[in-house]
Amino acid sequence: MPITFKSQATGDLVMLDKHAEALLQLLGKTAKAAGVLEPADMAHALTVLRAIEDPRDAQAAARAERAAEASAGDEQEDEKEQEDEAPGLTLSFQDEPVSLRQRAAPFIRLIEQAQAEGKPIVWGV
Repeated sequence: MPITFKSQATGDLVMLDKHAEALLQLLGKTAKAAGVLEPADMAHALTVLRAIEDPRDAQAAARAERAAEASAGDEQEDEKEQEDEAPGLTLSFQDEPVSLRQRAAPFIRLIEQAQAEGKPIVWGV
């Protein structure tokens, strides 16, 4: 079931309950009952949400490190082998999972706008 975050500072933000619950748990709140995020609590909420790590950042760094260690010739051979193994296979954005950090981005924008206008954010009402 979707959770709708509302604020007088901006439009509504609708999020699936499991994703909303994950974000709200980081803030010490729950999506299972009506709740409010007061302007006084928004600075802390933004700090917590911006600190969420994207697991793909670590994976990308590890791949870059491995690529830097490999010689240019080895990389070309690996690419050719991969092309031979799966011709015509391309990955699209739909094949990539969406991280919690990415799911938090609209919520972070909502908090920023509400904080700028000094308005609370409510849900479950």
